[in-house]
Amino acid sequence: MEFLTFRLKDLIDILLVWFITYQTLKPFRGTRASYIFWGIILIIIAAIIAGFMHLEAFNWIMSQIESIALIALIVIFQPEIRKVLATIGRTGFFKKLYPSTEMEEVSRIATSALQLRDRKLGGIIVIERKDSLKEYIDENGISIDAEVSPPLIVTIFMPPSPLHDGAVVTKEGRITGCRVLLPLSDNPSIDPSFGTRHRAAIGITEETDAVSVVVSEERRSIRIAVNGEISPPLTKDDLIEKLTLLIYGERHEK
Repeated sequence: MEFLTFRLKDLIDILLVWFITYQTLKPFRGTRASYIFWGIILIIIAAIIAGFMHLEAFNWIMSQIESIALIALIVIFQPEIRKVLATIGRTGFFKKLYPSTEMEEVSRIATSALQLRDRKLGGIIVIERKDSLKEYIDENGISIDAEVSPPLIVTIFMPPSPLHDGAVVTKEGRITGCRVLLPLSDNPSIDPSFGTRHRAAIGITEETDAVSVVVSEERRSIRIAVNGEISPPLTKDDLIEKLTLLIYGERHEK
């Protein structure tokens, strides 16, 4: 009855199979490839049944296509395979092995803010940390999924774009929302000269642990808001240093 004994390596085996299967199937949701995938699953099940029932004709057909099946699957699912590998590569474990990926994200956010300032455009970039910002996006924003890109962020905040009002929300190098209306801070100690944009940048950090980068087109300045407080105007080097500490210092403590 040894086959009934459940060992630790059996648990590890099950968890590994579950993780790989989950990561493989996740990119297929809502795509045409999902129908192809389930069609293949049905063919495999039919082949197993045919083997038990000794259906010679069906088994002969399956044996003929078996040699080219692997190549065909790689060709059909090439985009999804790339997406799966990229998703695995973006996990926390691999990010710790490759800190350059983190610096690239900081550089893109900082470059976005600098380009907004140089073009005399205003904007708010909110970086999600531990507290989820999904409810703010769902309530009064637009949910998107795109890589953080300075040209994209500048385009979003450039009038008369219908998305230029509100804030852009990012999470781990991805833009997750735009035109997000943020709660305004009513803290009486805030500089009275600060307008709605600065109060919104501060307000979201009073309700969550997010970090806000706020760019003023009038002041031609870049500031960071965190924990309900806002910094003085920052230079490029100061901006990168503070973002690195606030975003990745927090993530590595998780």
